[in-house]
Amino acid sequence: MLAAPSLNRAQDAKAAYPAMAPLEQYRMPRDAEIALARSAAPKSLSNDAEVMVLGVHGYEVATEGTNGFVCMVLRSWAAGTDEPDFWNPKVRAAVCVNAAAARSYVPVNIKRTALIVAGRSKTEMVADLKLAFDKKELLVPEPGAMCYMMAKGSYLGDRDKHWHPHLMFFTPQTDALAWGANADGSPVLAAEDPENRQTIFLIPVGEWSDGTPGPPLDNH
Repeated sequence: MLAAPSLNRAQDAKAAYPAMAPLEQYRMPRDAEIALARSAAPKSLSNDAEVMVLGVHGYEVATEGTNGFVCMVLRSWAAGTDEPDFWNPKVRAAVCVNAAAARSYVPVNIKRTALIVAGRSKTEMVADLKLAFDKKELLVPEPGAMCYMMAKGSYLGDRDKHWHPHLMFFTPQTDALAWGANADGSPVLAAEDPENRQTIFLIPVGEWSDGTPGPPLDNH
C-alpha cells in the first residue's frame, strides 16, 4: 500500500532487494519512530492518537490514544509482493489512520508484519492472509476508512522517495474510474491492492503536516 504512488511500476524496476535484511535494519529507535509516526498527520489529530512501533515480534503499542486515531510507520512489506521495494530496509512510511481504518486497515498490517517477522515467505504470507480474510479474521475496509500520509520524513521507496503529502481512502475492491480516479486531469489517484482486498484512493495535498509546502502538485 505504501507503494501505491508507483501505480504498478514494479515491472520496470530491477530486483535491488531480493531477500529480507536482518530485522534490526528495519527497526528504529523508539522515540524517533514515535515522532515520525505522529508527523503523519497534523498535531491536532496525532497528539492524541495511539502510536504503534515495530518490535522484535511485530507491532506493539508504544503510547495509548484517546481520539480513535492510530499512527504507525509502515515498513516495506506493507507494499504488494510484486513491488521492487518489498524488502527495502530504508522504507519508512508514516501513516495516521482514523478509527474506521484502525479497526480494519491496521489489523491487516499488523498481520502482514507478524508473518514476515516470523519468517514466512512472500508466498506463505499471501496464503495466510487469504485464509484470514476467508475466515473473517481480517476485514475489508470499513466505510469511511482513511489515513493521513503527510510526514516529510517518510521514505516510500527508491523511486518515489518522499513523493507528496497526501490522504488515502480505503474501500473494498471497486472500479476506481467510477470514482473519477486516474482520469486525465483528475486530482484523485487510485491503486489496486488485491492481496489486502481493497482499492486505495490517493489525494495529494499541498503541505506537509508541519505546514511547509510539499512538491508542486502539477507534476504528481
